[in-house]
Parts: sequence; C-alpha cells; structure tokens
Amino acid sequence: MNQRCFIFDLDGVIVDTAKYHFLAWQKIANQLGIEFTPEHNEELKGVSRVRSLDLILALGNLEASQEDKNKWLVQKNEDYLSYLVDMDESEILPGVLPVLIYLKENNQKIVLGSASKNAKPILEKAKIIDYFDAIVDGNDVSNAKPDPEVFIQGAKKVNFSNEKCIVFEDSVAGVQAANSAGMTSVGIGEESILHEAQFVFPDFTHIDLNFIQNLINK
Repeated sequence: MNQRCFIFDLDGVIVDTAKYHFLAWQKIANQLGIEFTPEHNEELKGVSRVRSLDLILALGNLEASQEDKNKWLVQKNEDYLSYLVDMDESEILPGVLPVLIYLKENNQKIVLGSASKNAKPILEKAKIIDYFDAIVDGNDVSNAKPDPEVFIQGAKKVNFSNEKCIVFEDSVAGVQAANSAGMTSVGIGEESILHEAQFVFPDFTHIDLNFIQNLINK
C-alpha cells in the first residue's frame, strides 16, 4: 500500500485559534494607539511572533526599543494562553477529524508543521495529539514560513522524501513554503488568496475522502 506523509499547519487549519491570536495582538495594538483589524490579522498568518509585532508597529509607524518589544511579546503570549485555558475538542474545525481518522486507519504518516510555540498543549486540549507521528513547531525551527524549514524537518522526522508529502495550509507563506520544498500544497481558505496552492478548499468539510485517497495513490 502507498504511504504518504500528511503535514498539517495548526492555527486556522486544525483548530480555530487564529481568533485568539487576533484578540491578543489587537489588545497590544490598542495600547499603542494602532488600529488593528481582522484584515491586518490575515497578514500575520503563518508569521512568527517577532515578525508579527514588527508588522503591527509598522502599521502605526512606531519604533520601539528591544526591551519594550520583548515586554509586548511576553504579554501577547500570556494573553493568548489565557484564551486557551478553556479550550477543548469543540475547537477542532469541522471536517478535520474524519480526515485524521481516515489517514490513521489507512496507515498514513501524520505530522504537524506549525509556527506556534504552543502546538503541543493545543493538540492535547483538543484531544488529538495521539494522531500525530511527529510534531515540529516554533520551538524547533529558526526560519519562519515561507522558508520551508518546518515542513522539511517534519518530513525528516518520519523519514519521508519531500515529494511524498502533502501539506495543508491556510496562509500564503505556508503554501509558498510547501511549494518551495517540492511538496503537494493544499490550501484551506479563499482561492483568491491561496491561488498558489495546487488544490484549494474553503474548509475540510469540502474535502471528500476520495480526494485524500487519490493523494495517497498518486
């Protein structure tokens, strides 16, 4: 039987924690007198925490000392984690679980490739950590997407070549990272935004298990 490595991003793909990132960043932005909208938040998808803060400061044409930046980065993470306290499996996005179950039942490798430094506790709270054969998160990589490091590391952890990997991503940077690694990219979101992906679906409820099987057979 064919075996493939299926690599999933976390925020906005498996769980809807993107809204908590938005609320935490918005709180910082408001303190600094910067208007931060959901549209601005789209630009932070798949981007590291440090880079995200720089983008927000640029919105307000603000300069800041490293000391202040470090303070805000800690505050942002603490606020974000406070939103996660009550998180449970209800946060799993619709349609994701049937895909994970199908992959597991068909002996496929499942890997997490995320910029989040909180990936493991999130997967534990959502009660799906046992589906994953390997986890590569923001604690393991030095280069943020669109650099493909996170996905390449994930493939290596389960001993798969890049061309046998399929990546599910909701960000432009993530799709670009998958493509530059020579992996199959599946965008989850709007086609107009994720048009560089080889396949695009609005969400997992639109993904038929026959599509997954075809990826395995490829």
